[in-house]
Amino acid sequence: MRILRILCGILLFCLLFAAGGIALLTVLEFRPADREDIQVRESSSAGKELSSGDSFRIATWNIGYGALGDNADFFMDGGTMVNTADKARAEENLTGIADILSDIDADILFLQEIDTDSTRSHHIDQPAHLMADQRIRACSTGSSAFAYNFRTAFVPYPIPPIGKVDSGILTASVYPISQATRIQLPCPFKWPIRIANLKRCLLVSRLPIKDSDKELVLINLHLEAYDNGEGKIAQAAMMTDLLREEAATGNYIIAGGDFNQTFTSVDRSGYPEFPDKWHCGTYDVSSLTSGFSFEMDNRIPSCRSLDQPYSDAPDKDPAHFQYYLIDGFIVSENLTVSSVETQDDHFRYADHNPVVMEVTIP
Repeated sequence: MRILRILCGILLFCLLFAAGGIALLTVLEFRPADREDIQVRESSSAGKELSSGDSFRIATWNIGYGALGDNADFFMDGGTMVNTADKARAEENLTGIADILSDIDADILFLQEIDTDSTRSHHIDQPAHLMADQRIRACSTGSSAFAYNFRTAFVPYPIPPIGKVDSGILTASVYPISQATRIQLPCPFKWPIRIANLKRCLLVSRLPIKDSDKELVLINLHLEAYDNGEGKIAQAAMMTDLLREEAATGNYIIAGGDFNQTFTSVDRSGYPEFPDKWHCGTYDVSSLTSGFSFEMDNRIPSCRSLDQPYSDAPDKDPAHFQYYLIDGFIVSENLTVSSVETQDDHFRYADHNPVVMEVTIP
């Protein structure tokens, strides 16, 4: 009986501790407003406004919080790792990411999964690191806006737990950003799962066009990954409504990022999905019946599976290794797209490859 009472006491203590933790996380839950103005960071060397006839280069890249390099797998994708990089590897990844961004030399950057203060990335302020790199023009010489989509004091699962996460999406531009807005997307998760989960958003940045009443509207996004499908549909529908709304004004529009979905207009037959791997969603391009083009490059996969480390994979052929086409752009038809290319960086520093597009304002 004594042993039984001790075991019951231990169980009761564990239950009370867990309940207390959930209660604390509920009080501290990140609860963003439906719409929030985002402060625009202005560099003293910001460039001139865009004009009709200008061409520019825009790139999108999910950098995997600097900890999902080719050595990593991840427990939510069928792997085993939670802590996917020690501090030295996280610093190496971030340095490599900065090197690649310097080589891309984009005028506008969309970055996703970029951490400001997270256990998983050893509390490195990644936006500050990239902003300080003078080789990355869009970061160091222009305007930028950052929006959180994941803020929690502690993610209590699995074992060992993920811990503290402060992370979001970053838009940087050599051209001046006149206004930035965070638009909250539908969250598919209920309490208590919701309290330590992503609160995904659209980061809408507006760039003036010289001698024009039109704007270049940039929509940076990272849509749902781990829901049952309803979240992806609801978030894509909200994005589609915003695209229609902006198109009705005659603005120039680029929505880009990690869709976690493949456009139905893209041939992905070269990258078959295996039944035991994570499955991406599908975005039906017919939901925007006219006025937009859908830009993904199917020559190179934009994302790889995290069910196993890439560097140790015995066979990287798409017939045996899982790849995805989930990163790209939606572009209004009043812009001219001359090229879109996924850059093959062999997933050395992140589980995604950057996608680069060349655009002209007619």
